[in-house]
Amino acid sequence: MVPTLTVFTPTYNRAYTLHLCYESLIRQTCRDFVWLIIDDGSSDNTKELVESWMKDNKISIRYYYQENQGMHGAHNAAYELIDTELNVCIDSDDYMPDDAIEKITNFWSKHGGEKFSGIIGLDSYNDGAIVGTSLPKDIKHSTLFDLYNKHRVKGDKKLVYRTTLTKPHPYPLFQNERYVGLAYKYHMIDKQCELLLMNEVLCCVEYLPDGSSLNMLNQYRKNPRGFAFYRKELMSLPFGSMVFKFKQAVHYVSSSFISKNWLFLKETPSKMLTILAMPLGIALYFYITAKTKSIKI
Repeated sequence: MVPTLTVFTPTYNRAYTLHLCYESLIRQTCRDFVWLIIDDGSSDNTKELVESWMKDNKISIRYYYQENQGMHGAHNAAYELIDTELNVCIDSDDYMPDDAIEKITNFWSKHGGEKFSGIIGLDSYNDGAIVGTSLPKDIKHSTLFDLYNKHRVKGDKKLVYRTTLTKPHPYPLFQNERYVGLAYKYHMIDKQCELLLMNEVLCCVEYLPDGSSLNMLNQYRKNPRGFAFYRKELMSLPFGSMVFKFKQAVHYVSSSFISKNWLFLKETPSKMLTILAMPLGIALYFYITAKTKSIKI
């Protein structure tokens, strides 16, 4: 019988912390899940560690290895492999509260269906403090975009999606780059359905020094084509204010300069907005390059 939920974990040389996620999964009060590990080219002992857990047979584990493609490439692989109704990403340095899967499956069984794209829940720090803000209590469902831009929700949240909606719109892969904004796919899903709001902690997070969230300027410098693609897509959304789209245009100009793409005006979805954004975009380009001088491209 196919479980309801796939917990998938992209990992790259994180054998030293992956056990936290594993230990939280074997403590789950509900076993209606499979753990899918996407090993994105690790050179440490990740494979041997996972194989030892598979032999222990305490939970259902699937392991998939691929050459390093970056977080978005690992997500692409996961979405191709997942065959359960729902999926959730738990990063290799994070873990789930003991009753998280029980809460997800019960909540979805009670409130879910094809009308909704999935569930959005809360992240907390290891001390129990909520990351950012809680979700609005006066609404039951919303798009992810509206939560952040209309309802002023802040901080990372945990997304549980219906798998049929996550398979389309794969992230593009750019040679020698390892980053495309994951929210690209989430905004594509926003065009179809809203998420159910669940004010419960589904994931406990720790932002490690080697995590991408603490190295964004370096990511901008090393992955300009991926960022330019992401900003173009955000500029093309059928929702969002002009101020929001202008900010995307500023970043699009900056990333285009970093990648030396002089056709950016031809390729932009909004030529006038991009022209207006050029002074700030060029200023941002100089700021990023100055702050990341030590990066070897």
